[in-house]
Amino acid sequence: MHTLDGVSHPDQNRALGLSTVAFTVCFAVWTIFSIIGVAIKQELSLNEFQFGLLVATPILTGSLTRLFLGVWTEKWGGRIVFSAQMVLTGLATWMLTWAHTYPMYLIAALGIGLAGGSFIIGVAYVSRWYPAGKQGTALGIFGAGNVGAAVTKFVAPFVLVAYGWHGVAHVWAIGIILMGILFFIFAKDDPELVERRAKGMRAPSLAEQFAPLKNLQVWRFSLYYFFVFGAFVALALWLPHYLVDVYHLDIETAGMSAAAFSLSASVFRAYGGHLSDRFGARAVMYWSLGFSLILLFMLSYPPTDYVITGKNGVITFSTEMDFWPFVVTAFALGFFMSLGKAAVYRHIPVYYPKHVGAVGGLVGMIGGLGGFILPLAFGALLDLTGIYTSCFALLFLIVAVSLGWMHMSIRAMERKARGVELDTLPELPEMAPIHVPGQTVMSGALQDWRPEDAGFWDTTGRRIARRNLWISIPALLLAFSVWMVWSVVVAKLPAIGFDFTPGQLFWLAALPGLSGATLRIFYSFMVPIFGGRLWTTISTASLLLPAMGIGYAVQNPETPYFIFLVLALLCGFGGGNFASSMANIAFFFPKAEKGNALALNAGLGNLGVSVMQFLVPIVITTGVFGAMGGDPQPLSDGGQLFMQNAGFVWVPFILISTIAAWMGMDDIADAKASFAEQAIIFSRFHNWIMCILYTGTFGSFIGYSAGFPLLTKLMFPDVNALQYVFLGPLVGALSRAGTGWVSDRFGGGRVTFWTFAGMIVAVFGVIFFLGIKEQPGAFWGFFASFMALFFLTGVGNASTFQMIPAIMGKEIPRLMPDLDAQATRRQAERESAAIIAFTSAIAAYGAFFIPKAYGTSIAVTGGPVAALWGFLGFYVLCLVLTWLYYTRRGGLLHDIEHGRAARLAQPAQ
Repeated sequence: MHTLDGVSHPDQNRALGLSTVAFTVCFAVWTIFSIIGVAIKQELSLNEFQFGLLVATPILTGSLTRLFLGVWTEKWGGRIVFSAQMVLTGLATWMLTWAHTYPMYLIAALGIGLAGGSFIIGVAYVSRWYPAGKQGTALGIFGAGNVGAAVTKFVAPFVLVAYGWHGVAHVWAIGIILMGILFFIFAKDDPELVERRAKGMRAPSLAEQFAPLKNLQVWRFSLYYFFVFGAFVALALWLPHYLVDVYHLDIETAGMSAAAFSLSASVFRAYGGHLSDRFGARAVMYWSLGFSLILLFMLSYPPTDYVITGKNGVITFSTEMDFWPFVVTAFALGFFMSLGKAAVYRHIPVYYPKHVGAVGGLVGMIGGLGGFILPLAFGALLDLTGIYTSCFALLFLIVAVSLGWMHMSIRAMERKARGVELDTLPELPEMAPIHVPGQTVMSGALQDWRPEDAGFWDTTGRRIARRNLWISIPALLLAFSVWMVWSVVVAKLPAIGFDFTPGQLFWLAALPGLSGATLRIFYSFMVPIFGGRLWTTISTASLLLPAMGIGYAVQNPETPYFIFLVLALLCGFGGGNFASSMANIAFFFPKAEKGNALALNAGLGNLGVSVMQFLVPIVITTGVFGAMGGDPQPLSDGGQLFMQNAGFVWVPFILISTIAAWMGMDDIADAKASFAEQAIIFSRFHNWIMCILYTGTFGSFIGYSAGFPLLTKLMFPDVNALQYVFLGPLVGALSRAGTGWVSDRFGGGRVTFWTFAGMIVAVFGVIFFLGIKEQPGAFWGFFASFMALFFLTGVGNASTFQMIPAIMGKEIPRLMPDLDAQATRRQAERESAAIIAFTSAIAAYGAFFIPKAYGTSIAVTGGPVAALWGFLGFYVLCLVLTWLYYTRRGGLLHDIEHGRAARLAQPAQ
């Protein structure tokens, strides 16, 4: 750790003072929509959900950017990062006044959200100027910059009245740009950065900075911060609107009253840091959560009329919190939340002195996401229940869970102490059983894992590996179900009152493929960083967002198209899970059983598409969840659909799978592979050829799965296509799991060649039957041609993956002739695994391009045939590449595959 011997008190005061003022300015800009949002709502006639989304959008950007800004601050220092962030935020704030439509306002709001990322920059910067014993007070003082929210509440209403909301945006933009320039001029680089540059030391790598994020402790911190900070931001945005509606105040009075909460939730943060230094963060967190629980119960109790039959007749009375008691209670709530904010961040520099940016960034990101998610939840609850105090009831539940989890963790620590005085344990003892200062090793991981050792495998390994596999398969199946659920939902949207064009519908069908494919690239590297158990738990739980979002969005035909675009992108979480799931399971099995395990994981996981396309058309016809699920949507023919069940039906299964992953899966301590070790594949020529070929097989499978229901519905409107479309993904998934032996017998290259030849013929069939679609039987010819396509894509999925190890087995000795036999084998295995993961990510873009190609073809030519001719041409290219590089005489795999066939053809001796 760096030394602070040469740091003077004036330097410390300069860093703390400049950072606190800068954070105050940033926070004032970050919460600007709490005032001007009311004016914009009236100007655009927004409903409650649209208003909630508008005020929450800057919070989303500010939250997500915290993780990266924290890492960049660790690498380049707070002076340059803080200054650049403020200038960019000011430009975005000024450009807000150029917006004229609701989507343009949302885009500008994303840029304004950069202001929220300032917090983690300041935490990483300020903590480097102070020793551990004073960091709590220093960070508490810095965190008091939250008072910027109160500044906006106090000042902005008067500027709004005098100059309109455009004037507020202009003044706030100029202020933050000037602050960014002043910070760059007067701030100094922090001592650690100066020392690192003087010694020529490299900045910490991303893997080193993200290493602690695999600890459960960090995620528990995040839950605390989700409330103490996320709820603070949410209430700072929501209270003016709440006060106007409930107490019928004008905007100036509502802003001043809400500022009382923002003020107490900000300025007392410095006092919370002092208390954490003096009494310990554990005690302060108990005070914060305990008193918040009581205060939120008071706030959440709705106005109620009571009628009691007494001795002398009926007794009636009412309970309702008047305006001034509400203001006082909110002020008290803000006070205890401010103490909690300081206490949470008192932990981080103590336990993670070299990872403040990454750990603090994650905790701040989760907390900031609370400021994004909670206003949306407040609006949804208000629309659903009609009870204004439902927002405080939700916060009451979050605090109860946080307090219970913290208390159980502390009791577990005390049981493990076994007579040791708590005062002798490390600082912040509630975290001692999970983590010790400076430690970044994953707890609870399998430290001894030797699947290639036959004795170990038979006695221990096989049982553990199979348990992880059979938990992974349903999680992956659910991921594919959620990823592709949009393909069915989109086909039904026009019938329940959504006036979207065919082009817009195909965009919705295509976007999950785009986001899922992109996420696969990143998910490929997550298991070695977080561990398979934690990452499977997180990635499975993330499916709740699109599943529940779909359930709510489809119930209101007024839901804007933009919301559906966001939900379509969130469905991509399911697509990303494939890469991490395959990488995780690969670590558990020996080479002799790895192929079968991966085939089961992938093939049965792919079944999620078919399960979804079979189940959803059934559940949307009945009120599966009763009154809890909402009312049905009427159809033009007098029928009705419960379209929300397309999302809600997955929620209980996702919850069960998430719990099973956390309770039943394992991490492997030595399952590590750096990005640098895997990045060599980008220089391998055959990596890119296999990306093309796997896009032709798996890209076709997932793209056809996404676009088949809508295409069939549009081309054959008189056919109830949703009864049959699930068969396509079913055939493709089963053929992948059941035809791997064909490639083992005849060679993956040869099977891939004939697969593409068959796909060319099948596409000709689709084009032919679309040309005669008005004639009897045309649908069944069209359907049969597509079933052939699905079957062939499954065969090709298996054969292309079989090719990759064979290709690298021949290439590595040529490319790295200096390696001995064992090193050559390890290198070939490492590169094969990396190429399999990377090709799966690239091929998944087929889920975007195929539906989008249909939409573009229909928009330009009036039909999908032009897109199908394009697919056919791509298969011809794949056929030529397979023959040219692998199967022709002299091709890379010709001798291997013909030698295998010759040996298999020999009679037994």
